[in-house]
Amino acid sequence: MRGGPVQQGRVSPSPDFLSRLLPAVPDYSDIMPGRHRSKKRHRAQIEPQSCGNAQATAAAAKEFPPSFSTQCEDIAGPGSDKASSSQDEDEAVFSVTPLSVVDGFKKRTEALELFLLSKYKLKQPIMKKDLLRIVGEDYQDRFCEMLKNASDEMETFFALHINEVDSRNLSYSLVSKLKLPNNGRVRPGRGFPKTGFLMHILGLIFMNDNCVSEEVIWGDLRLKQVYPEKKHFVFGEPRKLITDFVRLKYLECHQVPDSHPPRSEFLWGPKAHLETSKMEVLEFCAKVNGTHPRAYPSCYEEALRDEEERARARDAARAATTAQVRAAFRAMASTTFPPIEKSKAFRPSHQNI
Repeated sequence: MRGGPVQQGRVSPSPDFLSRLLPAVPDYSDIMPGRHRSKKRHRAQIEPQSCGNAQATAAAAKEFPPSFSTQCEDIAGPGSDKASSSQDEDEAVFSVTPLSVVDGFKKRTEALELFLLSKYKLKQPIMKKDLLRIVGEDYQDRFCEMLKNASDEMETFFALHINEVDSRNLSYSLVSKLKLPNNGRVRPGRGFPKTGFLMHILGLIFMNDNCVSEEVIWGDLRLKQVYPEKKHFVFGEPRKLITDFVRLKYLECHQVPDSHPPRSEFLWGPKAHLETSKMEVLEFCAKVNGTHPRAYPSCYEEALRDEEERARARDAARAATTAQVRAAFRAMASTTFPPIEKSKAFRPSHQNI
């Protein structure tokens, strides 16, 4: 058992995982069923309250164009309500807290995070002009700082990093840190990133001596309100998602010998070892918890050893490749330029007279 936050005899890499993983993603599915909410929106003050600090974020959105408000609402799950076509209704919903009451910089940064996530979910390009419009004229000079903060949040909680796609047209995209299908969505179509969920499972395995039982995984996920038989509005069906990770070789699942009833345990799969490292996973879990990898001493020491082993393996592979290239070059040279016979070797002109 490793050092770190302990719950019921096991180590959890991120005790506050989901509440911090989804700081500004609303779930409207249990508020108003179906697509009929045109008049209910005036009555339902619960809507902005359904996600973390959404009240202040929504207030900041009041000054943004109606299209941005629609995009923010569209990032909810497939069963959620669609945005109303009435601009007046949008303004009514987004008028809870005056912008002057809150920290403008922080709330506009949160609005950027929400906008980035909505663009990822909708598989749309992220244009700098749209980001600048969200930032507003008062914070144009701090745009780079805001974008960096928002990007850090995307990387910390969703394992996504922002890339500049087109420097000429100033557009960006969010890219999964692991090579999961569909840029981290795992399955075809639109959807939220699953990379952070996988990194959490990898961290749970690593922090429990590199092998963890299925019971421990579900016990940990239940603390985050993720249940094996219940569809989650971000992760879909968690059991199927974990099965996908096994199928894609990011996880390995083995039956525990002589277990009655049969029990399973999980380890890192070959693709996890190939695409990430123990140090990267530990850093991810530490960031989610707002701490440093050294806060988990035994895990940190093992991660350092793993980094050293990887460095030695890279050096050995590089040396082997260099030797192979040199051998191939010598073989090619001997074939192309055969050795000159002694009888035909160059002699000074006076010896041939």
